[in-house]
Amino acid sequence: MGEKPTTGLAGVRIVITRAAAQSDALARELTVRGAIPVVVPLVSFAEPEDFATLDAALAEIQQFDWIVLTSAQAVRAVIKRGEELKLNPSRTASKLRIACVGPMTADAAEKAGFRVEYVAEMHTGAGLAAELGRRLQGAKVFLPRSDRANPDLPSALKRHGAVVTEVTAYRTLRPTAVDERNLRQIADGTADAVLFFSPSAVRHFAELFGSEQLPALQDKLAIAAVGPVTAKALREVGVSSAVVATDTTASAVIEALEKHFAGAVKQAQAGAKRV
Repeated sequence: MGEKPTTGLAGVRIVITRAAAQSDALARELTVRGAIPVVVPLVSFAEPEDFATLDAALAEIQQFDWIVLTSAQAVRAVIKRGEELKLNPSRTASKLRIACVGPMTADAAEKAGFRVEYVAEMHTGAGLAAELGRRLQGAKVFLPRSDRANPDLPSALKRHGAVVTEVTAYRTLRPTAVDERNLRQIADGTADAVLFFSPSAVRHFAELFGSEQLPALQDKLAIAAVGPVTAKALREVGVSSAVVATDTTASAVIEALEKHFAGAVKQAQAGAKRV
């Protein structure tokens, strides 16, 4: 029986703050590489308080030229509500053009039956709008999002000439029950890394422990931002040395972490030689 391959993440305790349902694949990949994943969701999702605008858009979905999807949760919310209304959004929208902010969103959309035409190279909403550019001129765009979504995207779409119907497809909340024991691994600096996947998770951590806690921890553990929008949120609370994964795929996250910890090992070895 062969030995398991060792990686730079062997024995590294990594806290994943993403919603539990979205963390399974990454947790499995980290485990394969010998890491110890600890899932501590700092984000949860709920239905919108009022379905009126979402229902109206779904009922007339064929009037749109584009659907812009910014998260896997947006895909799930649209499909779920469509099923409740006895509609099949992926089928009725089969002639629409679908654009996704990143590969994970595109994967969720394709699994739901949407035919994705465009995936942003820059994994931000503003980047997606800029890449679509003139294709948006005069186009009717359906934008289902979180109630806490960044306002940059609809503004950017409109600047390129789009007529935007933005609706709240779901709400982003702080979980009512948080695993305090595991969360303390971050606050006490006893974990080796913590992964933030959204500005909401950064904000929720600050609400629980104070906004000064994350900057104080950056010399004790690796604080990782998944995507440029989350990296910006961490900078805004004072984290100046975040590890940044280029997108939300498990491979990108793992690559960023392995690179960071490989560098930390080399630095420690160099320090030992100088003693």
